[in-house]
This record gives sequence, structure tokens and C-alpha cells, in this order.
Amino acid sequence: MEKNPDKGYIALLGWSLAAVEAAETFDRRYVVVAPNWAEEYCEKHNIPYVPWNFERLNDRSIEIAETLRDMGVDVAVPLFEETVEWAGAINSVLLQSPRLYGQSLLLRDKALMKRRAQLGGIRVGIFEEAHDKEDVIRFLKRVNQTLLKLDGDPNDPIHLKAFDKAGCLGHRVIRTPDEVDSIPDEEFPVLMESHLDGWEFAVEAWVHNGKIAFLNISEYVSLGYSVFVPASPELEHYRPQITAQIEKLIKAFDIEFGLIHPEYFVTSDGEMYFGEVAYRPPGFKVFELLERVYGFNAYQATMLVFDPKASAEEVQQFFPREVEDANGYAGCFGVSPRRRVVSRLEIPEEVEDDPYFESHELTPPVEETVTKRTAFGTHWGLVYFRGEDPLRLRDLLKHQEELDYYI
Repeated sequence: MEKNPDKGYIALLGWSLAAVEAAETFDRRYVVVAPNWAEEYCEKHNIPYVPWNFERLNDRSIEIAETLRDMGVDVAVPLFEETVEWAGAINSVLLQSPRLYGQSLLLRDKALMKRRAQLGGIRVGIFEEAHDKEDVIRFLKRVNQTLLKLDGDPNDPIHLKAFDKAGCLGHRVIRTPDEVDSIPDEEFPVLMESHLDGWEFAVEAWVHNGKIAFLNISEYVSLGYSVFVPASPELEHYRPQITAQIEKLIKAFDIEFGLIHPEYFVTSDGEMYFGEVAYRPPGFKVFELLERVYGFNAYQATMLVFDPKASAEEVQQFFPREVEDANGYAGCFGVSPRRRVVSRLEIPEEVEDDPYFESHELTPPVEETVTKRTAFGTHWGLVYFRGEDPLRLRDLLKHQEELDYYI
């Protein structure tokens, strides 16, 4: 597509083919900043590219910001959790705003993030950092003592999360002191949280000039397994409260632009609790699901709201109306083998025959022995569904948990 020199020049941090394809068909100049292994592909397909090793933090780390500045790049867009901090550092140079780096640290460190949310008057559960197993046992006991548990009562679980990993990686649920022994020492330090009973959901909010330009509510059917958009009317009923919470979050974290992906819980009495917030695209191909029902490309939307040269009018014209303009509901299910040994991929007949089934991106097994899942959300590929009835779609996604795709 013809690039407009009057609009922003965007650096995409991290390798994502979907983001590159979106940038190719968007009217802004772009460059991909990715590790060396992407170079050959980029050269072959004429993709503008700058090599950078995101794992290398040293005295030369400022180089990438200076390189991009000298190229005339206006802003850096993080595509993955691991590039959020780099985007903050680079943008603090490109946009001459040092606080952007500090803000990116808050959006990377889950403990700092919770404290910042709390300072902003946002409801969070009880949380603490743990540096060793004794800290975890103490926290488990203290939480259950606070809940007035008696001897012999089953413990309320606590959640352990890695400080700076994406999604469910490093997530453990601990109920007894004995389970603490299974945590490898190298996983510490971790964030510990009390368990929140409630309906967990996610939000994708595109922010421009400190205001919400578009807010999607993603409904989890089973966390780490399935999601659909837009949310069912039952969850959309909470949209006014959810919008108010996101506005509070934008204010608390001082977010002027970009895409935020927070997770929340709504309890049975309608109270909202903050889980965490990411400053990058969500997992589980939610961007692709949004395109299926709304028709806009969410990667282009992200480049647009990051662009300091984008006008309020352009942003407003880009986005459809939430829920009203959605053409049905789209969801996906992350398939994990249910057996310890598998020999082939076989899509269940009932799935292929279902009118809501669209496609899948599953591949035949490479090895017969299935490794144990290390995290929620570690799946072998996704199956996509789309239809008009959100409740039927929700039931269908839940039912997938009982089916064998690998046999």
C-alpha cells in the first residue's frame, strides 16, 4: 500500500507475521525490529528490518533508540510482553518523555503494577512478593487466617505468578504447604495473590489522547482454553462499570496512547477487581477474532493509536461501534492432547459438521509422548468457531474440553 510520509513512521518490536501483514496494507511507513533469525525472511520478502537482540541488556542498549531516531521513526510499538520495556525505553527517547520508561516498568512488574493500581483507588486482592518457599507458606497461612478458617477446613487457594511473563506462564495454584515443595527454586521471586471468586474477563482498550477510542470485552469460557468476542449480553451488561474501571486504570497508570489489555474479575455482587494489565496485544489470537466480527484490523488499530501524528478524527473514523457493529460472535479453543501418548491428529466429526466451526491451525504430532503442560494456556494450536448465538458458542467452546483431537 502507498505510504503517507505525513503520517507516523512505526517501529514494530518483535516478530509477528500478522503484524507485518497489517503494516504492509496500512498507510504508514514501518520497520520491524526483531532478532537476527528474522533477517533472511525480511530480505526475501522486502520487509524493512533492523536486527536487535531483546535479551541483551548492556551499555549499548541505547543504540536501538538512537538508530530508530536517526531513521526518522516516530514511535515503537511492543508486540510481545518481552518488548514492552524496550518500547518504553525507546519511546522515552523518540518522544522525549522520560516517564514513558518508568511507566513501562510498572506495566511489566506485576507487584509494582498492583501497588500502582491500589494507589489509584482500584480494588485488588491481597498480594505480596515471595523470595523463597517459606514466604509462600507464611502467605498461605496468613490469607486463610484472615478468612477465619478453622483447623480442618480446606484452605482457600493462593495464586503464584511470575513477575514479568506473559499470560499464564509461571502461574501456579497452591492449596497446601506440601504443594510448595514442588516449586523449583529458580522460579523465585514470584508474586503471590489471594484467590478471587468471580467471573474473569479481559478487555482490549485502544487509547488515544488519554481517552478510550474502542473497548472490547473478551469473555473467557475456561481461562487458558477458550475465549470469544464480543462478550455475551450477560457480561456486556457490565459495560458501563467496566468502562469506568478502564478510565480509572488509564488515569492511575497515566496512559496517553496505545493498546492496553487488562484482566478483571466481577464478583456475584457486581464488584470489579483488577487482576493485571498488559501493554501489548492479547494472546489466543483475539485480534484475529475481532477482525472476524468487526472487520477492522486490530494491529493497524494499535499502530494508529500509538502514532503521535494520528488525528482524533482519523482514530474516530477507524473504529466501528462496540457490539452494535459486530457481525455475530467469534471464538477459539486451545487444543491440548488429553492422552499421554498420541499418534495422529483427527478433527472430531461433530466439530467438522458443526455450522459454527470455521477452521483450525493444528498440526500432526511430531512426537508420540505428550510433555506435561507447564502452564495454563500451553496448547498445541487453535480451533476457530463463529456464529450468531453467544450462548451456543459458549457451550460449544466448553464442550471442546471433552473431545480428543489427538489420538
